[in-house]
Amino acid sequence: MEKVFERYRKIRKNLLDTVHEITTEQFNHIPTGFPNNIIWHVGHVIAAQQGVCYVRPGKMLKVDADIFNDFKPGTRPDKYVDSIGIDRLKALAIPTIDIFEKDYLAGEFIAYPAWTTRYGVELTDIKIASEFLFYHEGMHLGYIMALKKCLRK
Repeated sequence: MEKVFERYRKIRKNLLDTVHEITTEQFNHIPTGFPNNIIWHVGHVIAAQQGVCYVRPGKMLKVDADIFNDFKPGTRPDKYVDSIGIDRLKALAIPTIDIFEKDYLAGEFIAYPAWTTRYGVELTDIKIASEFLFYHEGMHLGYIMALKKCLRK
């Protein structure tokens, strides 16, 4: 599982590198034809990881409930996120993986209830669940890249 955490950190670093020079206005801009903005995607990957790894097995969130509730699956951007909020989300990208690794190594996820994602993927244990998150985060990184292209036009 050590390699899983290394790969996960690389994915999050790629996300942070992709959004590095985006302005607060650009983070919040919703281009025509898109249902959300860049900051929603950043917050969403953090919230989704919390849902898959902590909420599903009945564990306590490792982020504030407001972050989880604002960005969990099924939400859409409904408020402007200022630079402090953006920095707050960016600052959680890597530490949430570090905390997840620490909790995994401490045996926090021995019991993981099987469930099927809305994409039809059955998650039967924490390893499969965490590997599913690679797909999920890659998809949202793709959306971020598409939204960035819209900013250049």
